[in-house]
This record gives sequence, structure tokens and C-alpha cells, in this order.
Amino acid sequence: LASSTVIPSTTIGFPHGGHTTAVKLIEAIWAMKEGGQELDAVINISKARSGDWEYVRDEIEQLTECIHAGGAKVKIIFENAYLDDAAKIRLCEICGEIGVDWVKTSTGYASSGATFPDLELMRKHSPARVQVKAAGGIRDLDTLLKVRAIGVSRVGVTRTEAILEDCRKRLCLEPIAQ
Repeated sequence: LASSTVIPSTTIGFPHGGHTTAVKLIEAIWAMKEGGQELDAVINISKARSGDWEYVRDEIEQLTECIHAGGAKVKIIFENAYLDDAAKIRLCEICGEIGVDWVKTSTGYASSGATFPDLELMRKHSPARVQVKAAGGIRDLDTLLKVRAIGVSRVGVTRTEAILEDCRKRLCLEPIAQ
């Protein structure tokens, strides 16, 4: 990837976030050593569900400081399918206070991915400087455009080719302005 425009990235604490903070930090350091420039870290879902916000905040803060010190960016994965709205809001607040680069809906391993209500909630409760990434459930161009309109800056999809083909077809149908 060295001579391309592709940004190397990987996941930390994947897929369920149950790793200890120490293990996640080692994963992050290793990933950056190997060239990772954007790291997607899964929160400790059980700690968030049990309301241990001190643990959750401390872990996100340590990861963010480590990753930023290494010159990389961090996306914090919530795994929204397992959280209620109050927990999602608290996570957005914590991530905003700490200064993460993105908040992200899911890993793709839960029962559901990004939903419009979750994306609206995350955009509303995150500072403007914190971007929102939708992962899972974006399967066509119309849905992609709708989440972009909400304020989502990144989208993780598995149907990239079909979405791009639809985009190409639509662009060809548009008259060229003269």
C-alpha cells in the first residue's frame, strides 16, 4: 500500500471488545508499528452495559492517547445492537470529551448494523469534530446518500461494487451542464 492512496487500517479488541485494556494497547502499538494509520477499537461492551463508565472512559482515553501519540487516528466501535440509547449517548459524550476521531456503529458481528435512528443520535450527541462512521446495513446507493445527509462521513459496506455501479449509471443519465 506504500505507493497507493489506501490508508492502512485494522481493528483493536475485535470483534467483541472483551480484551483487557493492556491487550488492546499492545494491539494498537503493534498495528501502528506495522503501518496502521486508522485503528478501529471495540469498546468493552459488557462494561458499558453494566454502567462501568469509569472503566469505559479510562480505556477509550488510554487508547486514544496511545493511537494519537503514534500518529494514527482512532474509531471507537460501540456495537449499538447491544446498547440502549442512554448508553450510546454517554459513549458519544465520552468520545467527544476525549477527542476520538470517529464514533462507529458496529463491527458487523452483531444482530444489526447501522440504523438511521442510531446515526441521527450519534451525530446529534457527538461534537462536530468527531466524525460518525456507519458500519453494517448500508447496501445500496440510496441508503448511502441518506446516511451522508445525516452527517455520516464514513461508511463501511460489503456491496461497494454494486453501489459504485449504481452511481456510475445514475451519473451517465444526468445531462451535462454547458
